Amino acid sequence: MKIILEKIKTTIKEEIKEFEKQFENIIKSNIPLIDRITHYIIHRKGKLIRPIFVFLIAKMLGKIQKKTYHTACLIELIHTATLVHDDVIDNSSLRRGSFSINAIWKNKIAVLIGDYLLSKSLLIATNNNYYDLLKIVCNTIRDMSEGELLQMEKSKKLNITEKIYNQIIYHKTASLIAASCEAGARSVNTNEKTALKMRKFGILTGIAFQIKDDLFDYEEKNENFTGKPAGMDLREKKITLPLIYAIRNASKKDQKCILDYIKNYDEKKRYKIIDYVRKYGGLEYATQKMIKFRNNALKILEFYPEGAIKETLKIMVNFVVERTQ
Repeated sequence: MKIILEKIKTTIKEEIKEFEKQFENIIKSNIPLIDRITHYIIHRKGKLIRPIFVFLIAKMLGKIQKKTYHTACLIELIHTATLVHDDVIDNSSLRRGSFSINAIWKNKIAVLIGDYLLSKSLLIATNNNYYDLLKIVCNTIRDMSEGELLQMEKSKKLNITEKIYNQIIYHKTASLIAASCEAGARSVNTNEKTALKMRKFGILTGIAFQIKDDLFDYEEKNENFTGKPAGMDLREKKITLPLIYAIRNASKKDQKCILDYIKNYDEKKRYKIIDYVRKYGGLEYATQKMIKFRNNALKILEFYPEGAIKETLKIMVNFVVERTQ
């Protein structure tokens, strides 16, 4: 998977290199504690999926410019901030195989660092008069917060339907990938219709991305490399698509057992829950849904001229559903 991602980056190699330099400069601070923490963040960076979408969309539609780099930076700032906050909310001590910010510097500092990163993203937009990007940023931060709160509310009652699940994953994950694609388009001054098409492309890709993440939770071995430990969703009583489908199709007796195992969760019960999900085809159903969203995203690209960048975008969309971490 790492090889595929590196292949994707070759078409925007110089752009990614410049982005990394600008991102590092943007999050620097004169306050030593902040500088130490941001230095730690930079040296354990993830796959850069969202900035990659910004650059690929922008390059497919126009010519990369200063605003495109700023767009990629502010999107990555939001993403990084939400990961820092998520680790505090989830009380997670690991992120991508390394210690999380809250594990090293404790929750109070982690929350403030997340806020610092969010403020930096807003400052990029306001200092450069990118009011179109500011609107996207503010709407996205609101959507992501609403998604987390909705999931928390529904997890307590264990009554998440597929419709609510789609709403949650749109807000939590797809909204930021949609913002990456829309903002990437707007950074090269594309027209409104195209910008909104790219947003739709991002929504479909983002939903597929989150379903894939949710499927990881049901794998036998998946420690730490997807950004969270295996079984985290079940441990936190987060009802995702494979489980929703299994509960919906299970016998009354099995439904009762599944819900009881979730309410009284421990690691042994995790494997029993997975057995029920497999028995009722939850993994297959979620996989089919993920592929459908992927295919619909690819259909949107059919309207644009062929070329190396478009082909790389297709590879990127396929990577989202085929990745192993």
